[in-house]
Amino acid sequence: MQIAVLLFDRFTALDAVGPYEVLSRLPEANTVFVAERPGPVTNDMGTLTLVAAASFEEITLPDVVVVPGGPGQVEQSAGGPLVDWLRTVDPTTTWTTSVCTGALILGAAGLLEGRRATTHWLATDRLPTYGAIHSADRVVTDGKYVTAAGVSAGIDMALTLAAEIAGVEIAKGLQLLIEYDPQPPFDAGSVQSAPSSVVAALRARL
Repeated sequence: MQIAVLLFDRFTALDAVGPYEVLSRLPEANTVFVAERPGPVTNDMGTLTLVAAASFEEITLPDVVVVPGGPGQVEQSAGGPLVDWLRTVDPTTTWTTSVCTGALILGAAGLLEGRRATTHWLATDRLPTYGAIHSADRVVTDGKYVTAAGVSAGIDMALTLAAEIAGVEIAKGLQLLIEYDPQPPFDAGSVQSAPSSVVAALRARL
């Protein structure tokens, strides 16, 4: 089972690495970071580089695709090799997934038309421009398309997908293996629970 995790300039690191930590541990998983060209790809902070082992031309029949988000999605969503590659491989994937604003890239590729989907809370108003139906759920499954809300939700998405692929017991074992037991110090992890002053400040800054 080949799992292709997309990389592009100015991706958000946890969007890609969170699902990688889960999905790469599935039985018989062959996980590969893929980009337009093989080589280093730098994240949105400019401080972390991951290496794409393969190019789009080399990965033609992935079973699973994971599309991260990040500020770089704006350029990617405008069209080009990444969107073209998604349109090419999607007909034969078993699962096509996204994390955070990666959903907007799926939308730009025309893959979310008429489908329920989620994304980062700051970008939910953009989903309908691609014909998607926004859901406030943290992880949304519509057919073979699985979308996750902002950043850390990619781990939840990957565990959800792991259960579909390998069964609930395997997925629970993976959760335990990575000790994913969130106990945050603040109840501010969603726009519904965060103080209004924090929400307003982020909206103003971002």
